[in-house]
Amino acid sequence: MVEDAPVEEADELRDAFELLGEQHGGGDAEQLLTLLRSCPLRVDDVAVKIKEKILTRLARLYSQGKRYDDVMGLLKQNDDFFGAVPKAKTAKIVRSILTIVAEAPDSLDVQVKLCKDVIEWCKAEKRTFLRQRVEAKLATLLLDQKDLNGALALVNSLLYELKKLDDKQMLTEVHLTEARVYHALQNIPKSKSSLTASRTAANSIYVVPLLQAELDEMSGILHCEEGDNGTAFSYFLEAFEAYDPVNDPRAVKCLKYMILSKVLSNQLQEVPALLSGKFALKHTGPDLEAMAAITRAAKSRSLEDFKAAVAAHEARLKTDNLISHHLDVLYESMFEANLLKIINPFSSVEIAHVASRINLKIEVVEKKLSQMILDHRFSGILDQGRGHLVIFDHSTEDVSFSKGLEVVENMNKVVEVLVGRAQRLNKAT
Repeated sequence: MVEDAPVEEADELRDAFELLGEQHGGGDAEQLLTLLRSCPLRVDDVAVKIKEKILTRLARLYSQGKRYDDVMGLLKQNDDFFGAVPKAKTAKIVRSILTIVAEAPDSLDVQVKLCKDVIEWCKAEKRTFLRQRVEAKLATLLLDQKDLNGALALVNSLLYELKKLDDKQMLTEVHLTEARVYHALQNIPKSKSSLTASRTAANSIYVVPLLQAELDEMSGILHCEEGDNGTAFSYFLEAFEAYDPVNDPRAVKCLKYMILSKVLSNQLQEVPALLSGKFALKHTGPDLEAMAAITRAAKSRSLEDFKAAVAAHEARLKTDNLISHHLDVLYESMFEANLLKIINPFSSVEIAHVASRINLKIEVVEKKLSQMILDHRFSGILDQGRGHLVIFDHSTEDVSFSKGLEVVENMNKVVEVLVGRAQRLNKAT
């Protein structure tokens, strides 16, 4: 005989909340506030669950209506409730509210202000753990806001506290944010050091797949910055395989980085397979079209096509620091290769002719040629009076000449020693 399922006891708060959802589609803000204030002293399990749902629904309504001051008011006006429930529950509710605000478009400045207000509230309420969590989120937001000095100062003060507490989970996340900040500052050695510290802290705890994907993504970025594009591709692939199953938007970014790694390592023939594979088909869109255009331009070695592709997809390419930086590097590399190809048959050539062949201004070509001469990319001089580039034949070092110089130098030292001894013998006699 199957026992009947236990019947829930009647509860006025739960019944009123469910009725509000059935009759009014969840209720408006005033109805939810009235319901929330109807039983301020109740902190039993049922009341806590209902109040949590009311608070998150209110936060969503306020966020949709851009009433962000009212979102902060939810915390300040319910101090008694938050003081009575466990701190872990309070932290969960606050993080949920911040996540809801983050879903609103163009809300970065609002998120920063809200986080700062929450931090002040946490300090007044002496909620240290929650304050640290919100400060870690604020550091990430400041990084997105390009306030690198502010983000770095916040990260340093937070790490000072966390190292005393030995909170491995928070240390992993904050060191990862520190690595991102140093990368944005183009301080690659310090970024690597911070990432190593993050991985060290992560070794002693369970790391959720998304956090592991973030670590792999950052590792790929740093390897890409150092020119190790093969290893970078492997890390980006690991990160992509973690992001993709959960439909995380960062999967597309990792796919773009994978294509970038192939382009930078001159493995252009492998890019079409990436773009037509089962993973890429799911993410077909403007981002992958932009990378496909860059690949075609790089394959043709055409500066005009490259510049046109970047201009056509500027919003998708220039907003990403890693892609933007390496596209500039790729352009300079293609520029040098095209110049070397043009000047190779000549011993002397007009700079204007080179500029016309490459379809760029004379001043730009002249500046690049002088830089290449200084970098020993080829031997030559710029005769600016005549507007000519004079190219010298590449001369290899004469080994016998350098060996002869060494012999003469050594003989000179021997003669100097013998003369010194002779002088001392003369003085002795």
